[in-house]
Amino acid sequence: MIKVRARAGESIQQMVKRFKKMCEKEGLIRDIKRNSYYEKPSERNRRKRRKAQRAATLASR
Repeated sequence: MIKVRARAGESIQQMVKRFKKMCEKEGLIRDIKRNSYYEKPSERNRRKRRKAQRAATLASR
């Protein structure tokens, strides 16, 4: 769970901006978008394979 506490002299807009950055960093927005529709297991496996392949190529550089 992400919690944002007010810093001294911090406005609400700054707190919201910090909260959004934390959500993006944790990957919450991406997960919510991904779970908003049904994804077939074969598509999920294909996506995971592609992600692993990209990671392997980057690691080999």
